[in-house]
Amino acid sequence: MSAEARPRIAVLAKAPLPGRVKTRLIPALGAEAAARLHARLLRRTLAVAAAATDPGRITLWTALAHDHPLFGELAERHGIRLAAQPSGDLGRRMHRALAAEPGPGLVIGSDCPVLVPALLLDCWAALASAEAVCLPAEDGGYALIGARHGDPRLFAGIDWGSERVMAQTRRRVAALGWRLASPAEVWDLDRPEDLRRLDAMEEARMQGRPRDRDR
Repeated sequence: MSAEARPRIAVLAKAPLPGRVKTRLIPALGAEAAARLHARLLRRTLAVAAAATDPGRITLWTALAHDHPLFGELAERHGIRLAAQPSGDLGRRMHRALAAEPGPGLVIGSDCPVLVPALLLDCWAALASAEAVCLPAEDGGYALIGARHGDPRLFAGIDWGSERVMAQTRRRVAALGWRLASPAEVWDLDRPEDLRRLDAMEEARMQGRPRDRDR
């Protein structure tokens, strides 16, 4: 398979600074444990991306502390590139990551424990017949967005962080005259109740019982 046939993946991530990440989980875990969980999820996300494509097709876009040791560790382990996220809202940062290189690309965060290589490949394949692709999340947002090319209009007029993000994105895609593919609905690890879901999923993995497309 040629390099161009493999996914180009941008991962947006904050440095795991206590009190600055996974803030909605701090009441349940404490700031230090929430930061450690964030770091664990980021390591998993990079392993999933690395299993789906070539190292040269992955860029980790960093925030909060661009020189954090975890970023350097991940870059060395997987042979990926690092880039600093620009200032601005989430839409501007995702557009910058998507438009950093010509051609199609996928943008993900590190909050989706059910993301697996097969699902990334499904989303990449969907861009052959659709101009954009998303993995809607149960909370009304999305865990992945991709497009055949970076267009800032895709990210305009979105209430980031709200339950309206996916619905508004669908309307933006329709206004652009694009086709949108949504291969699966997923869930993000954002709320204390999601911790129980993560525990159950990891227990199932250890017992060899696949869940949430973990095949």
